[in-house]
Amino acid sequence: MASVCFYFQVHQPFRLRRYSVFDTDANYFDEQRNAQILRKVADKCYLPATRLIYDLVKQHAGKFKVSYSLTGCVIEQLREHCPEVIDLLKKLSDSGCCEFLSETYHHSLSFLYSRDEFNAQVELHSNLVRELFGQTPTVFRNTELIYSNEVAHHVAGLGGYKGVICEGADHILGYRSPNYLYWPPATRAVKLMLKNYRLSDDIAFRFSNRGWSEWPLTTEKFAKWVSQINGDGFVCNLFMDYETFGEHQWADTGIFDFLAKLPEEVLKSGNDFKTPAECVNTITPVGDYDVPHMISWADTERDLSAWLGNAMQSNALHELYKLEQPIKATGDAVLLNDWRKLTTSDHFYYMCTKYFADGDVHKYFNPYESPYDSYINFMNVMDNLRSRIDAAR
Repeated sequence: MASVCFYFQVHQPFRLRRYSVFDTDANYFDEQRNAQILRKVADKCYLPATRLIYDLVKQHAGKFKVSYSLTGCVIEQLREHCPEVIDLLKKLSDSGCCEFLSETYHHSLSFLYSRDEFNAQVELHSNLVRELFGQTPTVFRNTELIYSNEVAHHVAGLGGYKGVICEGADHILGYRSPNYLYWPPATRAVKLMLKNYRLSDDIAFRFSNRGWSEWPLTTEKFAKWVSQINGDGFVCNLFMDYETFGEHQWADTGIFDFLAKLPEEVLKSGNDFKTPAECVNTITPVGDYDVPHMISWADTERDLSAWLGNAMQSNALHELYKLEQPIKATGDAVLLNDWRKLTTSDHFYYMCTKYFADGDVHKYFNPYESPYDSYINFMNVMDNLRSRIDAAR
């Protein structure tokens, strides 16, 4: 029997408004645009997809299970602009068939720059999940599945975590399969769950591609692929952005019909669905997954180049984290909240100069005409933030 583990990433950043070097307004964020995008995505994806998943949970009497990781950024915006999504997720949580994962509150790159800030954001996020859904997360996923052995060891040291989710990168796995659980080297405190990127991307990216040799993707075909895991693995980890349903793959592609029929086909084949915690609690790892250098789930390289691939990104991040201690020393909660919103990885993703195979992905929901505009806008905000720190002192 193979288990299907669905994990959906739900995130929307606080996008910056156009901020000139002469601007002195401490309101950095484009509230109107952020609300507009949030409502648009909620109407196309969050509401219909969550209603459907809740109906499927009821229809299959608890045999269909899913998991989510919602950033603090998107939860704040949902609470303000579309609280009915939160209400639906609470109903899902109460069903016992939905797990909420742990991550950094602001979807940040803080692990790379400040372990103190990383710990603080993870704690803030766990507290929010506990407050909203009554769950204490036991499985962790870092921003954009950024992972190395060091991440696993650090998370294990936080206590309370049993599993970490990461990318099943071919250059790390070699001949092995992502359909098993693995250990990080030198610790048995947490287990690793690896994304099956081929089957995940069949849904997330290739579903509507008429040039794909497997188009159209039917539930029967996909359930057969899941069944083929038997004998070479125990779990099919389908990890993807929630916006896959209705936003990246529009409703008229048939993506909702596919999702509606998939549980029945998987269950009919003798397989089942598990949440990440259930996988971690019931499946024994088969060996070590040794990741000495950082990997992610982004782009074809599966590295950090989407956020740290050029001098603009490196400079912006360096200057941002230089302000951490001065801001925390002021004790100003508003300043700290603004700074934390600036740690969101999207701001640096918009500065990415990679194109070719990955260019279209980097343009999605990008409010800037070029990466250079993004960098200039961000650094103008940083200048004002510095002046506020000086005034607070």
